[in-house]
Amino acid sequence: MAKKKNPEEKITTIKLLEETKIRIEKLREHKRESYDDILKKILYILNTARDSPEKAKRILERISELRNRMLEEEKQQKEDLKKENTLT
Repeated sequence: MAKKKNPEEKITTIKLLEETKIRIEKLREHKRESYDDILKKILYILNTARDSPEKAKRILERISELRNRMLEEEKQQKEDLKKENTLT
């Protein structure tokens, strides 16, 4: 369920090096996750790591599992599309 934007929330633009962007995207759990959501997640993990490094580690492991699942699904979709195109 999408969060409704508060009209008083301001949106800004930030510049990132391509390498930084790629590293941030490695924490993406699903295709539609925004950079804002990913950065909030990074900050949450950092704050959690201060008090509970093991919990932060579990969070990162879960993210890795979800990301691998997302990438596998994307790979399967591409293969399916490729098969469809060769049949037609």
